[in-house]
Amino acid sequence: MNEEYDAIVLGTGLKECILSGMLSVSGKKVLHIDRNKYYGGESASITPLEELFQRFNVEASVEKYGRGRDWNVDLIPKFLMANGQLVKLLIHTGVTRYLEFKSIEGSYVYKGGKIAKVPVDQKEALASDLMGMFEKRRFRNFLVYVQDFKEDDPKTWKDFDPSKSNMQALYDKFGLDKNTQDFTGHALALFRDDEYLNEPAANTIRRIKLYSDSLARYGKSPYLYPMYGLGELPQGFARLSAIYGGTYMLDKPIDEIVLGEGGKVVGVRSGDEVAKCKQIYCDPSYVPDRVRIW
Repeated sequence: MNEEYDAIVLGTGLKECILSGMLSVSGKKVLHIDRNKYYGGESASITPLEELFQRFNVEASVEKYGRGRDWNVDLIPKFLMANGQLVKLLIHTGVTRYLEFKSIEGSYVYKGGKIAKVPVDQKEALASDLMGMFEKRRFRNFLVYVQDFKEDDPKTWKDFDPSKSNMQALYDKFGLDKNTQDFTGHALALFRDDEYLNEPAANTIRRIKLYSDSLARYGKSPYLYPMYGLGELPQGFARLSAIYGGTYMLDKPIDEIVLGEGGKVVGVRSGDEVAKCKQIYCDPSYVPDRVRIW
């Protein structure tokens, strides 16, 4: 550790690992350190199960859950949109060669005391009881409008300005009923509440287009999930960094961020070891006294 680096990265969350990967690819000498025994920071995939209980100070018998190594628990589970920016980044950087993904087989909505599958093609849409026949026709016209919509081409707006008119006005334009609005806003655009109805329609249109584009990319689902948990994403970028000469140290506490003249960062100290550097990138937990919360 007693060397000089172009950059030191503290923490192995996704952002930190993307940075270390990109810095290493660009030819920088990188040292990447984490105080934890695992990659991922607050969005890690914890395995074995014993380590999860230890992290949250829970006393429990692991035996009744089977083998601890068979578990991979994501601290912040989240699906990836198949045509989203993160998946595009993974493909562009080649990190996908270190990962395995599974396409989620389906998503469901709860309505009127019943659970119904979100349709993924025309056949399922026609058979679905989420809407009546006439409502399906109106909804189809709405989806055609969204698919043809281009933000930089006002001709595709069809007398509706999505930057000034809210989403409720767009629903009303196509005569969609409340059930269809709920389905669209929460199952397709993935909003958690109805605040979006009063916001400019452009944002919701983008979300629906992302859902549609993702649906058409891999199989019959817009959602992807790393086979062994979201912790695989930062590890993928960590492998990319290592291939290009990056050095990794897990379970390495940081005792001090060393400052030089004028308060400029010059390195980090762990015990008696000091690593010098020109730049430091870190997650906020490493510099709590320098974090400003808005």
